[in-house]
Amino acid sequence: MPEAAPGERILVVGPSWVGDMVMAQSLFKTLKARQPDARIGVVAPAWSRPILERMEEVDEVAPLEVGHGEFGWATRRRLAAELRGRFDRALVLPRSWKSALVPFLARIPRRTGFTGEQRYVLLNDRRRLDKSVLDQTVKRFVALGLPADEAAGGDFALPRPELRRDEANLERLRETLGLSSRPAIAMMPGAEYGPAKQWPLTYFRQLAEALVAEGHEVRVMGGPKDAEAGDVIARGLEGAHNLCGRTRLGDAVDLLADCRQAVTNDSGLMHVAAAAGTRVQAIYGSSSPDYTPPLTDNAEIHYLALECSPCFERTCPLGHTNCLNHLPPERLLRAIRG
Repeated sequence: MPEAAPGERILVVGPSWVGDMVMAQSLFKTLKARQPDARIGVVAPAWSRPILERMEEVDEVAPLEVGHGEFGWATRRRLAAELRGRFDRALVLPRSWKSALVPFLARIPRRTGFTGEQRYVLLNDRRRLDKSVLDQTVKRFVALGLPADEAAGGDFALPRPELRRDEANLERLRETLGLSSRPAIAMMPGAEYGPAKQWPLTYFRQLAEALVAEGHEVRVMGGPKDAEAGDVIARGLEGAHNLCGRTRLGDAVDLLADCRQAVTNDSGLMHVAAAAGTRVQAIYGSSSPDYTPPLTDNAEIHYLALECSPCFERTCPLGHTNCLNHLPPERLLRAIRG
């Protein structure tokens, strides 16, 4: 395959989940390392703009206002018309048919993606996905930005995501949210995928009580759906703050960067914390740390590797969720103490 031209204009069709979007920065870093003068645009859900704006490698965000499961034909056509003639190649990270539509309709000359969902016409640089070689999500993303022969062996560098911190925004948040100057520990009890990835709330609460007693501030973080869980953890506990639904995604970067450590399920915010430079205590239940690990050296994995794990189910098919229930709060407290 010929070497890419200098100053290449590259459009990346990004993923639809927070964690995957953070991991996509490894691809953006790879592209910029090879072509410092390349221009990178990202087609992404509007919610992801605050994350992408914290990535130095991203030059442009093209919001795709289409909900989960929605086809949005008119919206995709309109965006494609806006992008036509502006990019030399496209990298399609999701494997769905509809995700490849915008680059095709925009008539981008070279369109790269993994074969799947009958995308033969939409893609003209089709790659076979060998899951035994590309055994992590981040590897699959980076591989699409490499020449096919180089990507095939799976032996290539995976740059770590790094999200820029906004000190002025952090100071504003400290004031408006009433946060203290005590050393902060973040807790992220949510996981969009389902309860088989969620450490028990009673364990989070017990851990929060112990940390507050030792002089820490606890910041429970998540979206509006996690507000009730945040109440269970923080209610009536002086020094604990339920911030679920009270902050924007960009705010989460700054608040997590300001924390000493983060206790988290395998979730999007886990990857945000890792990319913000926070030490991560990552809890895995139905999912596998081999497939979607936090991309940092500053993490400790809590995973029991039971005979039934990982099952990748939303709810425990055996009804006991022992992969999480048998991870006691005392274990996490010891890890935080170091």
